[in-house]
This record gives sequence, C-alpha cells and structure tokens, in this order.
Amino acid sequence: MSDLPDEDEALGLLTVLREDGAADAATAPFLDDDLLRAMHREMLRIRVIDERMLMRQRQGRVGFFGTITGQEATPIATGFATEARDWIFPALRESAIMLVRGFPLDAWLAQAYGNEADVLKGRQMPSHMSGRSVNQVSWSSVIGPQIPQAVGAAMAAKLRGDDVVTVGFMGDGATSEGDFHSAMTMASRFRAPCILLCQNNHWSISVPTAKQTRSQTIAVKARAYGMPGVRVDGNDILAVYSAIKQAADRARAGEGPTFIESVTYRMGPHSSSDDPTRYRSDEEVAEWAKKDPIDRFERYLARAEVVSPEQALAVREDLTAEVLATIKRVEALAPPALRTLFEDLYQDLPQHHRDQAAALEAGPRAPSH
Repeated sequence: MSDLPDEDEALGLLTVLREDGAADAATAPFLDDDLLRAMHREMLRIRVIDERMLMRQRQGRVGFFGTITGQEATPIATGFATEARDWIFPALRESAIMLVRGFPLDAWLAQAYGNEADVLKGRQMPSHMSGRSVNQVSWSSVIGPQIPQAVGAAMAAKLRGDDVVTVGFMGDGATSEGDFHSAMTMASRFRAPCILLCQNNHWSISVPTAKQTRSQTIAVKARAYGMPGVRVDGNDILAVYSAIKQAADRARAGEGPTFIESVTYRMGPHSSSDDPTRYRSDEEVAEWAKKDPIDRFERYLARAEVVSPEQALAVREDLTAEVLATIKRVEALAPPALRTLFEDLYQDLPQHHRDQAAALEAGPRAPSH
C-alpha cells in the first residue's frame, strides 16, 4: 500500500458526499445553485487545461507542466471559500485558484509558455504561475519554503490590523521538511491567522506517504503544535469547502491557525518529467479513479437537479473550445524581446550592460527569435 490509513479514530475524515453523490445533510454546507454550477465549471476547466497542456508538453511546445488531475476539489474549493483579499501561497497543484479568482486565462497560459505576454518575461520556470491582482505568489520548486512564508505574511497582516487570512499549501512530502516544523511552531505560538493545508495525494513524487513518515496520519501532527488538525476527504469538494471556510472564519475571529490534511490522489504524473508507472500499480490508480472528484460532484449535481449529465457534457464541450482557442492565441505570440534580458536590473543601466545589449541585438539570432 502507498498510503497511511484513511481513517483516524480521533480526527475522523470529514465527508459530505458519498461516492454515489448522495450528500450528508448534517455536514453539507448551504450553497446556492449558481455557486455550485460555478464550482463545477471551474473543476472542469482546469481538467480540460491539464489534458491539453500535458499533450503540448509532450509535443515539445511548452517546457514543463504540472497537472492536478484528481486533485481539483481542493484548489477550486479554496478559491470559493476564501476572500479576494486573502493571500495564497501555493505548492505545485494550486495554480487554478488564480483562475477561480478571475485571473485571465490568456495571461495564465502566457506564464506557462514564457512568451512576450508573460509578465515574468520568461524568467520563471514554466507552470509556476502567480498574480498580484489575485493575491497569489509563485510556488517554489524547492519543497516547503512557502509554508513559513504563509505564516510570516499572516503575522504581518495581524500586526498591521488587516483582515487577511493566508493559506499555505504543501504536499505530504513537505511535512517531513524543516520548513514545516518552523512554520507550525511560529503559526501556533503567535496565533497567526492562517490555514496550513496539506494535499496528501499519497505520493511524494515516487515515495509513498507511509515511507516518509511514521505518523499515523498527517493531520494528527497538528496536536503537537497546539493547533486544530482537520482531516477531510480531498475528493469531496463540498467537504473541502466546509473545512476551509470554517478554518478561515476561525482565523478571522482571532482564534489562530488551522492545519488541514486533504486526503486525495494524484491521478497523473508528478509532473511532465515523471513516469508514475515505474513506482505504482495500475490497480491502485484504478481504485482511486472510482473516487474521481468531478464524477462524484456531477453525481451530486444530477441528484440535486442542478446540473444534468447532458448539461455537464455541454459545459465541458464549451470549455474545451474556449481553452483550445486561448491556447492557439497564446502559442502565436513571440518570445520575450531580447532587450528584456536587461530590464528590471538597475534604475540606470550600467554602460557595460548597455554594450552587451547592443551586441546581443546586433548578433545572430536563434531560430526561435
């Protein structure tokens, strides 16, 4: 087995939707139909983006892409359960929060391609999206540094008197890093208004969770730091929404941080550089495919007569056309101009850099330029 137990007698596992789509009336949040439809649309949109962008990476049209297939519930729920003023400190699989918050898809994809429309001018690694307009910082390829960053930002907001909650994401592997310990200690000690959320997808790249920690669960670690630990079914978008909303309300009330373990599964590769068939079985993947978060949510929406199967298919077709058209526009853009290599360095560019810029402009061009 690749995972730790999915049940913890002390913490339990917060679940609203059964796999057949039936909802538990005692735990279900009250959400209006328009919000439910919006959540469904955003889950489908990032699934379509993942499918299309992974194909383009395999074709050599984009350098790197990290998919979130199977883990859509947590980032989409976060986008709807938090306020626009709250800050997001993501790991690899949370860039869809930006789209939920209204970040333009063209600009989002431009950061994946690193072209002339990329606000980062192609300097960041592909798939490390960020946006000031939606209060989301870039994630780091180094494991774990965003966790203390989220805590520090929350402490700063508290000192300034700002009504802001920060959300720091991590994978299960990051909970074995020193940054996790530092962040949990500081968050609890100073009652920082933050949510520290672990997407436990059962694999830290190729290392199963049970081989990187002896803890019975990940959420139970919160007890040692003196903060609430919540375990939630990460393939149940309504349960994740409830957990995050309650944690955010608690932080705003001055009650300090909450640690959430979202129990889910990475259906695809760790990234476009990974081959998961080398370390996990087809049988394991097939079992988790039955728990697909989109399928489960669509069964609920059909039961509630909010979105029928026919309507869900139409939404997916509409989104596929939208995503393909956007990708086509973004792919047609040129790389960043050569002069941008010398921008954002100094207020007054030194002479030797001006000389280098002139030589570069006058020199031979690579085929892509």
